[in-house]
Amino acid sequence: MSRRTAGNALVVIGDVVTDIVALHANALAPDTDTAARIAFRPGGSGANTAAWAACSGAEVRLLARVGANSADWHREELCAAGVDPHLVVDRQAPTAVVISLVDAGAERTLVTDSGAATRLCSADWDAALLAGSARVHLSGYLYFTEAGRQLAATVHAAARAAGIPVSVDPASTGFIELLGLPAFLAAVGGTGLVLPNLAEARLLAGTADPVAAAERLSAVHGEAVVKLGAAGALAARQGELLARVPGVAALAVDSTGAGDAFTGGFLAARLFGADLVEATVAGCRTGAAAVEVLGGRPPVRS
Repeated sequence: MSRRTAGNALVVIGDVVTDIVALHANALAPDTDTAARIAFRPGGSGANTAAWAACSGAEVRLLARVGANSADWHREELCAAGVDPHLVVDRQAPTAVVISLVDAGAERTLVTDSGAATRLCSADWDAALLAGSARVHLSGYLYFTEAGRQLAATVHAAARAAGIPVSVDPASTGFIELLGLPAFLAAVGGTGLVLPNLAEARLLAGTADPVAAAERLSAVHGEAVVKLGAAGALAARQGELLARVPGVAALAVDSTGAGDAFTGGFLAARLFGADLVEATVAGCRTGAAAVEVLGGRPPVRS
């Protein structure tokens, strides 16, 4: 049931992606065929987060860039998910595509062509998106291009001036390492909440210990939630661990977008007044729901 109220919207800045999801029961076999169940799904870390937040009852606006080749389809899918899409149509680059190879254990390997998503820039920003908003969330994929970092800085400054809290999902250890850890840390400095998965938290905090990572990140940012997959999540504030939240049992089919779903459920809960630990519980619940469906978005009810 929707709990949307005026002046309580979530603004998500991020990516829209066409996902090609391949479920393969057997190991990938070189030089021959591997049988798989293949499906096309709308995806993207930012778009998935927005869709799961909307599914949780929040009013959500999404700013993203897509190619003209699939802009109409993505707009329709976002609207059907309850998201207000602000899509910049790129006439030079196609929509980003991710091939998600999902094994029998529901674990996925991603192959990514970022396409138009890498071209999202400050010129695409409209400060009117902040009108009536209560939170801003930035996908970590923004930070892996110069244009995206400039946009993130622009949005962050506008949100800070309006007194609106900002969160970041770091998104990808591979891309963080490619950019360089110091550059990424500098770019996300000043963010009040980070929501990394365990691998990202370890990289960003410089420690293998999950609790120490959560505490170090929260000491820097104010709040940190470390997503542990099926094991749940850690919530920390101001350098102190507040809770170890257990995971929610689920019949896993596809882990694609589970972390995005966690973030969407978490942010929706914060909009509705939940504290950090309560929102982490909500995030675990939403993440568990996500692994039971194919693709990174919630099912759309007809």
